[in-house]
Amino acid sequence: MAYDRHASARSDTPTGVKAVLGPTNTGKTHLAIERLCAHSSGMIGFPLRLLAREVYDRLVKIKGEKSVALITGEERIEPKDARYLLCTMEAMPVMERSMAFVAIDEVQLAADRERGHVFTDRLLHARGREETMILGSSTAEPLVRALVPGVEVVTRPRFSTLTHAGARKLSRVPPRSAIVAFSAEQVYAIAEMLRRFRGGAAVVMGALSPQTRNAQVALYQSGEVDYLVATDAIGMGLNLDVEHVAFAGLSKYDGRRHRRLTTAEMAQIAGRAGRHQKDGSFGTLTGSGGHDSDFEPDEIYAIEEHRFPPLTKLFWREPEPRFDSLATLIADLETPPNRSELAPAPEAIDLAVLKRLADEAEIGDTVRGLGQVRRFWDVCRLPDFRQQGVETHSRFVARLWQDLRQGELGADFVAAQIAQLDRTGGDIDTLQGRIAAIRSWAYIAQRPDWVLARDEMAARARAVEARLSDALHGKLTERFINRRTAVLMKKLGPDAGLLSVRLEDEEVLVEGEHIGSLRGFTFQVDPGARLSDRKLLLAAAERHLARLLATRADALAEAIHAGTAGMTLEAGAIVWDGQRIASLLPGRSLLSPTLLPDRALDAVPAPSRKALVAALEGWLAQALAPLGALARLDEASRSPDAGPDLRALLITLVECGGLVPREDSGLDRLDKARRPMLARLGVKVGALDLFVPAMLRPERLALWCQLAMVRGRSGLDLPDLAMPPVLAMQDRRLPPGYRSLGKQALRLDMADKLLREAHELRSGNGSAAQRAGFIIKPARAVSMGLTTASFARLLRLGGFQPIMPRALAADMQGPPAPVRWRWRPPQRRAEPRPAGAPRPDGAFALLADMVR
Repeated sequence: MAYDRHASARSDTPTGVKAVLGPTNTGKTHLAIERLCAHSSGMIGFPLRLLAREVYDRLVKIKGEKSVALITGEERIEPKDARYLLCTMEAMPVMERSMAFVAIDEVQLAADRERGHVFTDRLLHARGREETMILGSSTAEPLVRALVPGVEVVTRPRFSTLTHAGARKLSRVPPRSAIVAFSAEQVYAIAEMLRRFRGGAAVVMGALSPQTRNAQVALYQSGEVDYLVATDAIGMGLNLDVEHVAFAGLSKYDGRRHRRLTTAEMAQIAGRAGRHQKDGSFGTLTGSGGHDSDFEPDEIYAIEEHRFPPLTKLFWREPEPRFDSLATLIADLETPPNRSELAPAPEAIDLAVLKRLADEAEIGDTVRGLGQVRRFWDVCRLPDFRQQGVETHSRFVARLWQDLRQGELGADFVAAQIAQLDRTGGDIDTLQGRIAAIRSWAYIAQRPDWVLARDEMAARARAVEARLSDALHGKLTERFINRRTAVLMKKLGPDAGLLSVRLEDEEVLVEGEHIGSLRGFTFQVDPGARLSDRKLLLAAAERHLARLLATRADALAEAIHAGTAGMTLEAGAIVWDGQRIASLLPGRSLLSPTLLPDRALDAVPAPSRKALVAALEGWLAQALAPLGALARLDEASRSPDAGPDLRALLITLVECGGLVPREDSGLDRLDKARRPMLARLGVKVGALDLFVPAMLRPERLALWCQLAMVRGRSGLDLPDLAMPPVLAMQDRRLPPGYRSLGKQALRLDMADKLLREAHELRSGNGSAAQRAGFIIKPARAVSMGLTTASFARLLRLGGFQPIMPRALAADMQGPPAPVRWRWRPPQRRAEPRPAGAPRPDGAFALLADMVR
C-alpha cells in the first residue's frame, strides 16, 4: 500500500469530532469519562501516567476490572476482553476506528518541544468510530479548526474565578496553599521553612514516581498538612483542594535557556487554585530573590480573564518513517511538514540518541535490514527517566542494544538488574535515582519481544518501584513534615477545644502526637523537640492541658481525702509523683506554716485548684499530727495562766523540738506553782535536759527538722532512722535528741535514766556514803553501748565527782580498789557543744522580756 508520509490528516475524517476547549477547572476530563462510559468501547489518551492511572481506578469501579485496560510505557494491565483503554499519549494505539469513542486530553501540548509531535499525531489520526473528543486549552482552537475539518468546537467556562492576591511573605501564605518553585533546591528550602513554623508540607516534583506523588498528595488532601510545595508538575494532572497558589518565581530553565513563563503556563499553574465551584487566588512570594518575581498587569489580566494568545504552530514529526536504513529513518524523522500550521519538531532525545549512535561505527554498522532498523529505533525511544541528558542516556541505550540485537534479554539478567535496585536505604536524591532507574527497567520489561518471562519481570519491577516509592515517601515525610507541629498549628485557633488531648502514663498526646510529659502538674516539653518547636509546644500545652490538669487535680483531691494520694513532705515541700506541688513558708509559729501552692498549679482551672489547695491544707494538718506533743506546748504558751517565764520556756521548747538543755533554760525562774504544769504537758525535767519523751522518735524529729528549716534554721542533721541509744560521733554533727559525750552521744532519755539510777544509788547509801563516796557500776551503761569513759563523762556532767582509789603499795597484790563517786550540785555553766546542737542560749531571756 502506498504511503504519503507528508499527509497531515486522513482524507476521510469522520463526522462526530468535537473539541471541548477552555481553561482549567471546566470539567472537560469529567465530561470525556461520561461520554466514554456511554459507548460500547472507547479510549482516552492522557499526557501523564498519573492521570491515566487515576481515571483507570475510577473506571474500574464503574465498568469492572475485566472491561478496563491501562496502557502506559511502564505499566500494562490488559484484560483479554477489555473494551475501555486508558493510555498515555505515547502508548496510545492509533487504530483505524476500532473504538466507538476516542478522546485526546490536553491537546495544547502539541506545542511542547519534546513531546508535541506525539500529540499532533494523535490530533490528526486518532478517531473514534462513533465519537471523537479533543480536550484542551482555548489557545489551540484556531489550529484545531484548521487541522480537523468539520470539527465542532465547544468552549466551556471555568467553574470558579481566579483572583490575584499580590505578594506575601512565606509566613503569611494562608493554609490550603500550594507554593510553586522551579528547582529541587528551592522546593526543599521552602518545604524546610514550612516544616519549622507550619508543621511541614507535602512535596510534589516531576522526578517523583506516580506512587510517591500520590502518597504526598494524599497527605495534603487528608488535611494532615496544609501546604503543598511543588514544581510546575502541579500544573497538570493533579486535582487538589487548593485555595491559593503562590509562585516562588516566574522563570524557569526549559532545557535550553532560562526564560520567563508564558502567560498560558502561569495560568495552567495558577488554575490549580479554586476547584469546582470554589474560587481561588494566586500571587507571588516576597523575598524569593528574583528580579522577575512579580506579575505584570497584563499577565494578571490574562490569567483572571483566561485570555491568552492563540498557538500559531504545532510541532510535527513523521509518525510512520521508513526503516530501510538508519539514514532513511533519520531523514524521514527530520522531514518538514507540508502544512503551514505545523512546524518541524525540535530534536527530541530519542532522535538525538539515534543520530549519535548511528555515527558510531561499532553500532551503526551493525544495524542492517528492515527488522533491525525498526528494533533499533524502538530501543532509542526508551524514555530518559533519569533525566541525565543525551550523552549518558545514549550510553545506556547502546548497552541495551548490544543485549537486544541478538534476541531477548534473559530472565536471570533482568532479575539481577532489578534486584540491584531493590534497596530502600539512602537519602532522598539516592532514592529518586533508583526509582528513575527501575522505571527504565519497568519500561523494558513491558515490551513484548525484549524480555523472556515478560510478565514475571514486569511484576518484579513494579514491586520494586512500589517499595522504593514507599521509602521515598517516608523520607520526604520525615524531612519535611513535623506531624506534631502541623497538628498543633491547625488547632491553636478558636477551635483549640476540639483537639483530642489524652494522657498515656506520663506522656501527653495531642491528636495522637507526643508533645511532652506531665510530671505532677508540671508539663515538660519533649526533650527531642527542636529548639524552634519548644515555644509552640509550650503554647499548645497552655491551651490544651487545662482540662487534663483539672481532671488530675480532682483525682488527686479525692485521693487525698481517701488517704491514697502517696504524697510526702520533703525539705519543706509537699511532693507528689516526684514533683513539688506546694511549699511551706514560715507562719505565726513553727507548727503553723503557710502553704504556698506551686506555680505549676496556676494552670489548673480555678474551681479544681481551690478544691485541691483545700485538700492539701487538710493533708498538711494530718501530716503534722505526730507533733501533737509540741502542739500542746504551743497552745499552753498562749494561755493567760502561763505567765511570762513559763510562756518563754514553752515557746523555746516548741522551737527546739521539745529538747532543751537545762542550763540557761530558765527553769530556775519558774515558781513552784507552775513547775507541775510542765509534767502535765508531757515535759520531763532531767538532770541535764528538759525534753518531751514523745518527741524522741525519728519520724517526729525529722518532721520537726523540716519545720525548723522552713523557719530558717540551718545546720540540722536528720536523726538516724533507728535512733539507737548510743551513737558514735565520728566527723558528724550532733543530731537532735542526743547528749554529746565526746566520742559518743547518748539519747536524752537514756542519759536521764542512767543519771536517775545514780541518784537513787546515792540516796540509798545515806549521808556517810556521800562523804566517803559510793560505787556506781557501769554494767547498764555498757549494755547500752557506752564506753566507761563516756559513762564517766556523763556522770561528771550530772554533778558526780570521782574519788580515785589509792594505788597499792609495792609489797601488796590484788585488784585495784574501785572508783568511788560523790555528788555535788553542778556549777551551771555552758557546756561546749558541737555546732548545730539545739541551744537556746539567750533565747529564754529574750522571750521572757517579750511576753512580760
